Amino acid sequence: MGTVTKALELLNLFTRQRPLIGLSDLARLADLNKATCYRLVTELCDFGLVEQVGSAREYRLGPAVLRLSTLREAQVPTREAAMPVLQALAQKTGETAHLSMLMGPALHTLGFAYATTHMTRVTMEDAEVLPFHATSSGLVVLAFQPEPFREAVLAQPIPRLTGRTETSPEALRARLAEVRGQGFAESRGAFQAEVHSMAVPLFDALGRCTGAVAVAALASRMTEDQRRLIRFALTGAGSEITTLWGGTLPADIVTLWRLAA
Repeated sequence: MGTVTKALELLNLFTRQRPLIGLSDLARLADLNKATCYRLVTELCDFGLVEQVGSAREYRLGPAVLRLSTLREAQVPTREAAMPVLQALAQKTGETAHLSMLMGPALHTLGFAYATTHMTRVTMEDAEVLPFHATSSGLVVLAFQPEPFREAVLAQPIPRLTGRTETSPEALRARLAEVRGQGFAESRGAFQAEVHSMAVPLFDALGRCTGAVAVAALASRMTEDQRRLIRFALTGAGSEITTLWGGTLPADIVTLWRLAA
């Protein structure tokens, strides 16, 4: 793993739940010795990607991250373009719709929309990192990646998040093959015990999977009729967002979605 990769991986450790991280915790989370971690984070500070704040001198994301994200969104307005589709998907299904994008080696939440149908609903966090093995978005994105990418993910430790989380690489390989064969993925309580989600992949202009659109519902509301409604709504939303992003659906995906309609 190169020095640049190690430094950039530190940025993925910051989340909404963990916006401030001290040096010792940063080194522990990154599995680095403290001296190496300090050198890397100092370089990130020099470029404004992180900054130190407070009397405890903890680190947080720096202003350069906002500048880069603003430039990216101005050039490629991915979230803005997709939000109307996401909002319509939420209202059509009566459940939480969310959008994720593959950024380097991780899958990040890009946006979400809530339906007004129910008082109780699945809630999301901005910029949340979604595990590949335990979410429908993660499974469907991983399924459509090149084999070296899939194997690199499966070679890493696979944490058990609930009693229904699959942690066997062999079983996950079989599951990913199944996802490729049906064109969508489901997760039943593998990430959050009471949540049942479904997702379809999104593609760029070269037909590469770059993200996913998903619907997450309380498991108690996921009847067979609701599953069919969500699957049909997702394929329509996936096709529309892919087109809005200038992407192209692979021919086999078009066929699979047509058969699932």
